[in-house]
Amino acid sequence: MSNPTTRVLALLELLQIHGNASGSELAQMLGVDGRTLRRYIAILEEIGIPLTAERGRHGGYRLVSGYKLPPMMFTNEETLAISLGLLAARSLSVGEVSTAVASAQAKLERVMPQKLKQQLRALGDSVTLDLVPRSPPDSGTLATLATLAAATQSRCRTVFDYTSGSNGATRREFDPYGLVFRYGRWYAVGHCHLRSDLRTFRLDRIQQLRALDIPFQRPQDFDAAAYLTHSFSGMESGIEVELLLHTDLANASAVLGDELGLLTPKQGAVLWRAHTGCLTWFASQLVRLPFAFEILRPTTLRAELRRHAMNLLAMTTEKQIKVAQGSGHLDITET
Repeated sequence: MSNPTTRVLALLELLQIHGNASGSELAQMLGVDGRTLRRYIAILEEIGIPLTAERGRHGGYRLVSGYKLPPMMFTNEETLAISLGLLAARSLSVGEVSTAVASAQAKLERVMPQKLKQQLRALGDSVTLDLVPRSPPDSGTLATLATLAAATQSRCRTVFDYTSGSNGATRREFDPYGLVFRYGRWYAVGHCHLRSDLRTFRLDRIQQLRALDIPFQRPQDFDAAAYLTHSFSGMESGIEVELLLHTDLANASAVLGDELGLLTPKQGAVLWRAHTGCLTWFASQLVRLPFAFEILRPTTLRAELRRHAMNLLAMTTEKQIKVAQGSGHLDITET
């Protein structure tokens, strides 16, 4: 930050952020001495920025209360970073937010120099962020996201009705520790008071959400994304299962959801890791997959799949079932 003009603008930004700061604090943050700082203060006053200076232990410099600051100014790198963020939001197809994204992008372009505008348009034309969006969230999900984000920041407990795939609706009191976007869905991670343990909730299954006036303490250095990954990969105790699905991540996610394990892209296919307490039941679930797959482990699952296929063959004469002996690939064709 060697340019004096840049330092003056940085000083204005520091005053905006900190409200009141001593001369020594401001000089240290800018990397200048006290004399240079006072010269920068004088420059701000000369261009019409009203400042007040207070002496004493708790004194310092501050902007005059109620003064409307000029528009924010960004460097080229900051503008490109914001543009990439807007591009990511657009890639997520976030429903009603899409209009706001387009509006913000247009405002940025109107004030950009021509060279930077060309760089931004090059990003929009050439960069693809493969974020595997599902159908856009409705306004209810977006409202839920905003409420939970506010509760997470303020450390305020929430209460809502949650509908799961198997247990119906239950009332939950919940301390939100963090929000994670994964595979096209939003998740809230935190402490569920009904289960007295950490839990993960899908936002599109939350209804009647409201904040409670009950504070909570968030565990220090809690990583919501890491916990979500761990919970997906170990949802059930029992036998570890691993398959290679010959499809893309979007299609695999649409068919399997998140309830049966962890899906990870791998060399043009999808690696599916899950746990099950019953290989016979798991083999019966494989029959409904609309794409080819390979059973990587355990090898005993192949035998279970073969046995399940033979049972189906014995129970019906309307379908021909052929099982590939080597890979565990199941083919069902109508006759």
